[in-house]
Amino acid sequence: MADEIPWERLFEEALRVRQRAHVPYSRFPVGAAVLYADGSIVAGCNVENATYGLTVCAERNAFAAGVAQGREKPVAVAVVVDTPEPCPPCGMCRQVMAEFAGPDLPVRSRTLSGQEARYPLSELLPHAFTRSFL
Repeated sequence: MADEIPWERLFEEALRVRQRAHVPYSRFPVGAAVLYADGSIVAGCNVENATYGLTVCAERNAFAAGVAQGREKPVAVAVVVDTPEPCPPCGMCRQVMAEFAGPDLPVRSRTLSGQEARYPLSELLPHAFTRSFL
């Protein structure tokens, strides 16, 4: 399935939406794009808040937008950051991904210079808390 994923389209969408990030405090814009099984791509950017705890990451915004649009079965996630090396999603974003996708979900992070890191969700969150515990 990884060969069939339109990674360049995903990264283009993540890069595009990254330009809309609201980051007056960290000045750390991030863009994310989620590919769904129906072929749709839903993007999100990070949105900061003066009360820092209300900040929402790009990945979580992309997943929330997917829910709002009625999307099901995410099959890949792309993230774009402006760092020297690709950075993985934060812990909260990893947990949100685990809510909607399985451990094999491919997640890729790319820098503006093109460096890329690739992870299965299981590597990012090896002991996810899932509905099986409830």
